[in-house]
This record gives sequence, structure tokens and C-alpha cells, in this order.
Amino acid sequence: MEELRVKKLEIRNNISRNFNKLSSNNILKKTQSIEQRLFEFANFVEAKIALLYINSLYEVASNDIINISLNFNKIVVLPSFNRDKNEITLLKIEDLTTDLKLGENNTLEPDAETCKPIPIDFVEIAIIPGLAFDEKGGRVGSGDGLYDRLIPKLPPTARKVGLAYESQIIQHVPMESHDKQVDIIITEDRVIYRI
Repeated sequence: MEELRVKKLEIRNNISRNFNKLSSNNILKKTQSIEQRLFEFANFVEAKIALLYINSLYEVASNDIINISLNFNKIVVLPSFNRDKNEITLLKIEDLTTDLKLGENNTLEPDAETCKPIPIDFVEIAIIPGLAFDEKGGRVGSGDGLYDRLIPKLPPTARKVGLAYESQIIQHVPMESHDKQVDIIITEDRVIYRI
């Protein structure tokens, strides 16, 4: 187990080094290509209720995806994580500028006081963040295991889609028993279906 954690830390460090070599213009172009592929992806187009995310450093930027989804009249839900109670609540947002607050770990998340909870069973597509993925759907996240706990709770019919830059696709993600895979990965160059 410790060996796998060390390998994942190495992957995170490599991704951050590679990411820091990219210009902001290059990142923007790649992000726009990923967005275009996502908005042409049939499962996303047809979904009425989409679980999205607020990106962290080294993850594909999500603000434009959220805003465009809202403009397409999708119901957009974002996760709110209570780490102390090990609970995940999905909350519907209607406006990025008014519906978010600083949560635990100084990350933005939906405001539980103003956003309506949505049952996880209603999610039709889940866009899952990650720092690295492999072609088998393995993912390396931030290391806190929050999405590994969320993914199994999603309906079996909900597609789990990772967004990544091509440079974040690696040969092999070391998987622990609690690690969960995504079904599909969308990069700036291709759509990868889990092997």
C-alpha cells in the first residue's frame, strides 16, 4: 500500500512539473478543445442532470463548462464534501458567482444554505476531475479519496467521464482496492473509452 502511495505521489509531482511548463495560452487552447469534445459528446448532450466539479490546480478548468451547461438549461449539481462526517451532498447551482462559498481546505463549493440538494440517483452524467488517468479508466486524484467514495454511489447508468489534457494520460495508474475508475476520458485530442 505504501509503495502505491509513493508511486501516486510521483505521478502527481510529474504532472505538476509538466503542467508548469505549459503556457497559459497553450492551456487555454487545450481546454477549449476538451470543452468542444464534451459539448459534442452524445451522453453529455442528452443528459439533463450533470454532476460537474470546481477544478483544483492541474485539473481541466471547469468554470466555462459549468456556465455553458447552465446556459443550455442543464441542471448542474456540484458536490459538497463534509470530511469530518465522511458525507457527500450534491447541490444544484444556478449561478457560479452567487452559489459558491469557500469550504473546507479553502476550496470553492456550493453553498448548502442557498443551494437545493439533489439526490445522487438523479445524476445522468458525472464529470470527474483527476490529475492523471490511464486508458483503463484508472485515475489519480488529489489524494483525499473524496471522488473514490462518490463514484460508487452514482447510478450504474450514469456515465463517469474524466477530463484530462493529453499530457495527463499515463501508461498505468497504480490502483488500490478503494480506487474507482471512470468509463470515458475526454482529452483535447480524443475520446478514450475504458478498455
